[in-house]
Amino acid sequence: MILETIVTTHSTEAETHIAPMGVHLADGQMLVMPFRPSVTLENLLATGQAVLNHTDDVRVFAGCLTGRRRWPLVASEKVSVPRLADCLSHVELELVRVEEDALRPKLYCSVVHEANHAPFKGFNRAQYSVLEVAILVSRLGRLPWSKVESELAYLRIGFEKCAGEREKEAWGWLMEKIEGHRNEVINRMVDL
Repeated sequence: MILETIVTTHSTEAETHIAPMGVHLADGQMLVMPFRPSVTLENLLATGQAVLNHTDDVRVFAGCLTGRRRWPLVASEKVSVPRLADCLSHVELELVRVEEDALRPKLYCSVVHEANHAPFKGFNRAQYSVLEVAILVSRLGRLPWSKVESELAYLRIGFEKCAGEREKEAWGWLMEKIEGHRNEVINRMVDL
């Protein structure tokens, strides 16, 4: 199972990094698999700690992928890495094992503390759509434009039926990012 979550880590200088990431459940441990290069990877290897932040505010996912990484943080209970202040729950992790890989190392982490802060009431279709578009944005350089267009067309249906203000803001940020990527691709083609 893959959990779409927000991972907080910090550097050895205690600079916090916030990143959306799919984290795997693996034999009672959490498996973090960031692609190289990755600040999350560097920080987790350097400090051995991370926090998984579960939130229903899809702006955090969209924001991190569009240069908006400043979200309120508070201290965690057992690790020195802070957590999101407004998360529904969080899981504090310590690194226990690394399987090296040139592209995507596997970082096995044990849970040292978990806490619930508010009930999770589920995602509506607009929140789901924003999460899926955020994943598309994270892969823009690896996907053909036709795939991006077809996915957007489908995801826009649920978004338009169910979006509230938070989802509209997040969607707008992601659409700006996609449009910027599209313009870069067109400009490269024109320069050829």
